[in-house]
Amino acid sequence: MEKKIEHYDVVVIGGGPAGMTAALYAGRARLKTLLIEKSLIGGMATYTSEIENYPGFPEPIDGIELMKLFDKQFRRFGVDVKLTDVRSVSVECNQKIVSTFRTDYYAKAVIISTGNKPRLTGAKNEEKFLNDKGISFCATCDAARNTGKRIMVIGSGDAAIEEGMFLTKFAREVIVSVIHDEGIMDANKVAQEKALANPKMKFMWNTVVDSFEGDDTLKQVVLKNIKTGELIPVDVDTCFLFIGYVPNTKMFEGFIDMTQRGYIKTNENMETSREGFFAVGDCRDKILRQVATAVGDGAIAGFMAEKYVEELEYVQREIFEAKGLIMAFVYNAVEALDREFLARVEQVQREHKDKIQLRRIDVYKSDRIACRLDYTKTPSLIFMKDGKVLENVTDLSNLEQMISQMIAKYA
Repeated sequence: MEKKIEHYDVVVIGGGPAGMTAALYAGRARLKTLLIEKSLIGGMATYTSEIENYPGFPEPIDGIELMKLFDKQFRRFGVDVKLTDVRSVSVECNQKIVSTFRTDYYAKAVIISTGNKPRLTGAKNEEKFLNDKGISFCATCDAARNTGKRIMVIGSGDAAIEEGMFLTKFAREVIVSVIHDEGIMDANKVAQEKALANPKMKFMWNTVVDSFEGDDTLKQVVLKNIKTGELIPVDVDTCFLFIGYVPNTKMFEGFIDMTQRGYIKTNENMETSREGFFAVGDCRDKILRQVATAVGDGAIAGFMAEKYVEELEYVQREIFEAKGLIMAFVYNAVEALDREFLARVEQVQREHKDKIQLRRIDVYKSDRIACRLDYTKTPSLIFMKDGKVLENVTDLSNLEQMISQMIAKYA
């Protein structure tokens, strides 16, 4: 089957809060933007029953409801949305290609917002009870169906304790398996105090999951005391896992630099090791993964993608596609010596304006355009003709004479 090809300025992979924010900024900048999401717009944020720490909402808001607002906002700016799975990313002849089953999307910039997925326990029979058979990762999704039932929560971080408290509004009993000694949890102190005071919550300390048991659906979780080795069977209707996450970055292995844990490395501009690829949100290596930080990541990446596309188009239009002899003066505007040379270069160009064109490239805020011309230092002059670099001159001591010689040689 021959694949369809579509062209975009920016392609965003992933529709969580970071991806939607990046798409909003790119779309608002009037870039032709596509957001690809394989399952649910909103990502892991939709699994949260109450979000209390997102600015602008003085009362807790349901994660699904907040993500609906994000969704409605970014679509206002003409962003295209495709619900499909990305199979691979690649670069061919400076074209960035995001491939799905039916279509190859060619982009000038790509923003990776693939998020993460819940970590599994690795206990026996775990795979058997995934996919609505008794093991859940979403309290918001599955709370109502557990009304009046006995459930278990694995974990002691913020998500485990806060979602466990939410589940007490529905279940008759919530059993929490905690790997630590009695009274020790990883959640914030406020959540710990509320949970310990909740009569519906029961804690089983120093335990991990040994196995999941049942026929077609989960009936029992067998816990193991890590100090005594004792196996403790606990009858439950549902088991919720809140033991952390792993990044959805496998497809980028060997393509972009990542940490040993699989998180994508970026600089403060959200730029990855691969030019024109940005990473945002929970798939990025950072200290705090929250909706608020995801939004910040997305805003920066959307803004930087806009600048990247602008620079790409400028270099292509004004330098590589320009006809005739061009001299690109690479300088740093804050350096007095560079500014002096700029004035002299401009004067010489005016004297020979029918033979040579001038392009000013200031590296003060960014040297990306200059890097495309393989500059080595400032100030320097790069001579080009019909899209090809002829000479890179860093010795400007005899500036006027040197430029005249270049005109005589190449014009």
